[in-house]
Amino acid sequence: MCGETAAAEALRRFFVLMNKKFRQGQIQKIIRSRNIHTQEELAEALQASGIHATQVTLSRDIRELGIVKTPEGYRERQALEGAPAADEAWRAVEEFLRDVRLANNLLVLKTDPGNANPLAVALDRAPWPEIVGTIAGDDTVLVISGDNQSARKLQERLTAALAATSAAAAARAGPRKERKATGGKP
Repeated sequence: MCGETAAAEALRRFFVLMNKKFRQGQIQKIIRSRNIHTQEELAEALQASGIHATQVTLSRDIRELGIVKTPEGYRERQALEGAPAADEAWRAVEEFLRDVRLANNLLVLKTDPGNANPLAVALDRAPWPEIVGTIAGDDTVLVISGDNQSARKLQERLTAALAATSAAAAARAGPRKERKATGGKP
């Protein structure tokens, strides 16, 4: 019986932790997408998503997430300090992205083998409202946007970054010397 109690307690702690992580993720999503000025507004927004949270829980979550109150509403501290998540996303795009394809509200991003996951993680962390989420394979990232217009906007942003990266690489390579075809003759 003692083993059952320990297992039940471990399961309860697992679900409490999962609920906390989910709730905190929803808090971040809400404050990134609109201006929330009070904990009461935040609680109402969470409730609309089916999440009940007390004021004490919200205070603790706000502190743990590094959220601060500004005249525009609650904001993530890192977003106020130069947006390192956005910088990380741009670095990942410049380093790993090879192609962008649009399919309605979805973007298919191509990378070299093994590079999809770091790109997806950086995009998930970026404060870009066009991104609902990502799924990564080995060399492909599926980016889900809320609607077709958001996906097109993100495609334009990523395509511009891809073009800039290609132009910079070409500039670093310098002018290419033309070789005459010799047909195998010296």
